[in-house]
Amino acid sequence: MATTLSLADLIAPIATSQGLALVRVQMNGSKAGQTLQVMAEDPATGQLTLEQCETLSRALSAMLDEVDPIESEYALEVSSPGIDRPLTRLGDFAKWIGHDVRVKLSETIDGRVRLHGMIAGVTGEKVDFTVPTVGPVQVPFASIDSAKLVLTNKLIAASRPLDFANADTIEELPSEFSEDED
Repeated sequence: MATTLSLADLIAPIATSQGLALVRVQMNGSKAGQTLQVMAEDPATGQLTLEQCETLSRALSAMLDEVDPIESEYALEVSSPGIDRPLTRLGDFAKWIGHDVRVKLSETIDGRVRLHGMIAGVTGEKVDFTVPTVGPVQVPFASIDSAKLVLTNKLIAASRPLDFANADTIEELPSEFSEDED
């Protein structure tokens, strides 16, 4: 059975050939019900359109059927990272400076294995965070097991606007449902 790293090595060239950047490759579930999750983005938008998702999925399915790197049955899931996306590359942290993030560490740092704070910067191979009640915390990128942006109004405002040009209709909520609070 191929490891996640070798799966990423098989998948990355296909994503790249379609002008996409690979965000994450991950196997989820047990042997009885595994899912190969492939998350990619269009570097221009940080997201994937449905058409890009479909095209990548078909290309990956063909390659995976031919190479057959996974011994057991699995489902292939191709998706966009979404607004509250995982941060998997050092450059992701630099791109999202000033935004809230939840981080799981692979080792204890300053007595913590998790942190929730704001990305303050990137210094070399280290990520700087501002954690409420603690202050500044610097973490080697290699010590970050997983990280995900926290959905906030600030993050929504910073994300690229959705393209409604090809929408059939846009329905607006009545004013009593609008949220004016920040």
